[in-house]
Amino acid sequence: MTLTTVNNLVKQLPTPTALLDTDFKLLHASHSWLEHFDCTRNQYFGKCISQLPQFIESQVLAQLKFCLEGTPQKLLFDTNASATQYKNYQFTCTPLYNENENIIGIILQAEDISSYLENEVRFEKLENLLKDQSEMTKVGTWEYHIATEELTWSNMTKKIHEVPEDFQPNVDAAIDFYISGHERNSIAMFFHNGMIKGQPWTTKSKIKTATGKEKWVITSGKPVHRGNQIIRLVGTFQDITEQEVAEQQIREREQILHTLIDNIPLNIYIKDLNSKKILVNKAECDFLGVPNPQELIGKSDYDFFDEEMATKLRDEDLEIIFNEKPVFSKERMVATRAGKEVPMLVSKIPLKNLGGQIYAILGISMNISSLKEKENELRKLINVTSEQNKKLINFAHIISHNLRSHTANFSMLLEFLMQEQDDKEKEKLVNMLSQASQSLMETLENLNIVVDINTNINIEQEHLDLNEKIKQSLKALEAFLKQKKAKVKIDIPAGTTLKAAPAYLDNIILNVLKNAVIYAHPDRTPVINLTAKKEGDATVLSIKDNGLGIDLDKYGDKLFGMYKTFHNNKDARGIGLYIVKNQVEAMGGTIEVESKVGIGATFNIRLND
Repeated sequence: MTLTTVNNLVKQLPTPTALLDTDFKLLHASHSWLEHFDCTRNQYFGKCISQLPQFIESQVLAQLKFCLEGTPQKLLFDTNASATQYKNYQFTCTPLYNENENIIGIILQAEDISSYLENEVRFEKLENLLKDQSEMTKVGTWEYHIATEELTWSNMTKKIHEVPEDFQPNVDAAIDFYISGHERNSIAMFFHNGMIKGQPWTTKSKIKTATGKEKWVITSGKPVHRGNQIIRLVGTFQDITEQEVAEQQIREREQILHTLIDNIPLNIYIKDLNSKKILVNKAECDFLGVPNPQELIGKSDYDFFDEEMATKLRDEDLEIIFNEKPVFSKERMVATRAGKEVPMLVSKIPLKNLGGQIYAILGISMNISSLKEKENELRKLINVTSEQNKKLINFAHIISHNLRSHTANFSMLLEFLMQEQDDKEKEKLVNMLSQASQSLMETLENLNIVVDINTNINIEQEHLDLNEKIKQSLKALEAFLKQKKAKVKIDIPAGTTLKAAPAYLDNIILNVLKNAVIYAHPDRTPVINLTAKKEGDATVLSIKDNGLGIDLDKYGDKLFGMYKTFHNNKDARGIGLYIVKNQVEAMGGTIEVESKVGIGATFNIRLND
């Protein structure tokens, strides 16, 4: 074959092909080569291939030299095929022999593999994406070839089963992972029907992993056909344990909520925006006289009340929906099915979805007939016995406060005595118990006087030594003050007297001292200062503490009110200062308070001398 024949043959080749001599000069090229590399014969024929702008000399010439030694070569590199295109080529270098088997040149063929490489990159990205999605959703795959009986699992499927990556599954082993009994029998049946009958399936089951952990999974499978023959089964395997546990918790909470709602002695219901009930509890069913909640679902108030009442309730619902504001503890008379009107205390609350839109109304109502009856009876009783109750309540509070202090003191002293090992300390504690006993006796005697006082118009008062009364109160509170590490400082001139009922004065001092310790500031030791001064015909006893203090701007007018508390103290009863004020005023005196929040309070008690 002549060179001319070869040239004509090369020129017509569909594959981009070039002939090079042993100096790597371009002798001839196919039309497809010239089109691919944007070349012209006149411009590049006779020149070294490395001079073409699309080629990199270091990449090309080294490979071509090996080819001249008789070894075919493949070369892969990027090139600018033209001014507007950037492509990837694979070049095949084959030695060109003459009739004497001597190498006289090189046949250079180019293959555009740009699309292949792009697809390879896309495939790699897709594979990584699927892997990431598999990790996030915990979805694996499996495949079973019927002819070879070969079962393969993806890495995620192996991970769900908690087996190593080199684990080789088979059908029997795979089925054995399912919990024995219904779970295992069902999956075996699904697999059999898929393989024999070509039935696809999806089922939720429970497995026990290789490590013994129980998991909820969704297994799906479907057949793959070749013609009319099923050749394999493919499917997915998803771990849904977290979702199943969460759903189970939701179901349990719903059950608890339904149980709670049904056992609350309140009528509870939920209405949709058309005022039709979508949920009711047992109390609501009983009130409306129906045995089954389903008889109320989808019904409105027009089905159970007269038109006037139903319209009134519907208008109220519409107002709540429009204004998006709840109604709390609204009292109204409601006519039952039997025609009896009963007083109800009603609250309605708009329910909103996550988007902030109202989708229903929660209603809570309570039949307060018995409460109303008791309220009327109580009102009558209060009107008849108000004066007697005032005296009894006052006396009861004195007993509660005074005797509680003494009994607490006894209790703490006895506890100290039982725990004490030292004989001298025991002796001291016994003496303290004796003193506390005497103090208790004095208090009881004073309470007897209070009884007399409350049965007489005039309260009997006497001149009392203030220091002595304070010392008696401190003895009664000795154990309490010791426990709280409180310090009491007395700066009252000897012989200071005032006119008072002993029981009242005891109670006043005990209450104010005890309050000073109970409401001590948590960051400092309680310190209480007692002073007294004369102001005209009266003596002013001042009891100053460094405790929490009281916001007088906020609570000043409520400070001495009955059952008013101003700090979160579990022992607070809100009665002590009420009693103190009434006792002071009963003796013709006054009591005033000076206080700053966080600094402390001073109680100034003015009594006639």
